[in-house]
Amino acid sequence: MDKAILGKKIGMSQIFTDSGLVIPVTVVEAGPCQVSQIKTEEKDGYSAVQLAFVDAKANRVNKPEAGHFKKAGIAPKKYLKEFSISAEGLALGSEVKCDIFAVGDKVDVSGYTRGRGFSGVIQRWNAHRLKMTHGTGPVHREPGSLSANSDPSRVFKNRKLPGQYGNEKVTIQNLEIAKVDAERNLLYVKGAIPGAKGGLVTICTAVKA
Repeated sequence: MDKAILGKKIGMSQIFTDSGLVIPVTVVEAGPCQVSQIKTEEKDGYSAVQLAFVDAKANRVNKPEAGHFKKAGIAPKKYLKEFSISAEGLALGSEVKCDIFAVGDKVDVSGYTRGRGFSGVIQRWNAHRLKMTHGTGPVHREPGSLSANSDPSRVFKNRKLPGQYGNEKVTIQNLEIAKVDAERNLLYVKGAIPGAKGGLVTICTAVKA
């Protein structure tokens, strides 16, 4: 059965196997989440489960959101996320904890990368700088020739130029759960995952496992 949960990236660490092997892991505070809505084929045209994560102050939600949480019988939450998973065994207001996953499970982890603002081509696309001699200056980190002469007299689309870098959704597939700490709501995921410390991440059953 497909499983999913919302979590907060804590940071990276390492664990040791019984044979002494070191495994780099990312620690995620996964849940507890609460079911805020269950969508069905009969009423909504498709099946899905909406999860709510992280308590929010009551004055930080508007009236429609407050009514939505009241209908589900849960306190206001900061994050809402819908997942295309089965609602079997779930009810409005029920809790989803990290122990739905087990050691060895393959998961897909999604998050937003760290935003780096407006960046040049060297940082954004790993371009080479221009020559430092023979009158190339005064700027050595610019894109250089755009290869657009009198014909076609325009810059082609998808040209790698300066612009917004980072702060985009990234999914890493087929990561493995290395450890589950149900008491502290922690999941230890092998390897690195997207996002900054404290960032929101989603952990789902791998689609290509």
